[in-house]
Amino acid sequence: MTIRKTTLAVAVLGIGGLGHLELHYARHMGFEVAAIGRGSDKAELAKKLGAHHYIDSSAGSPADASLALGGATVVLMTNSAGRTVSHTIKGLRPGGVAIVLGAGPEPIEVAGTDLLFSSRKIEGALTGNPATGDATLRFSALSGIAAMIETMPLERALEAYAKMMAGKASFRMVLSMA
Repeated sequence: MTIRKTTLAVAVLGIGGLGHLELHYARHMGFEVAAIGRGSDKAELAKKLGAHHYIDSSAGSPADASLALGGATVVLMTNSAGRTVSHTIKGLRPGGVAIVLGAGPEPIEVAGTDLLFSSRKIEGALTGNPATGDATLRFSALSGIAAMIETMPLERALEAYAKMMAGKASFRMVLSMA
């Protein structure tokens, strides 16, 4: 599959902990990037993180908005909430692929016709291997990409964990020793 850089190439569903890094990476690789989030309050942040476009999934169909931009070749899904994924997959251009990177409790619901008639695909991916991690760190250093983090002292680890599990952490939660 060839990714064209002249139209919407990458859409990122979810701009939190993992998604904010995906936006940086895709933008620094030269792709046209859209962030898909819930609520208009995230639009400015998405642009700051590298998105050319912001799609508010609470304001309308993310698929229609993506298709209006030419359709995505790749959708990186950090949030695998069933219905959201279903509506987002329809925004892939023919031959596009949705890569599921985040796991959630809801099953992913996709109609067979949404895959068959446009040759769309869904794939899953975990973290990779040490060589991939090394390449990612080198690219991050060369591009100046760093994770946005929220720190808490080690003594407040339980509070940090609860905040993360409640979805209230700002991007990445890091425990500090000092």
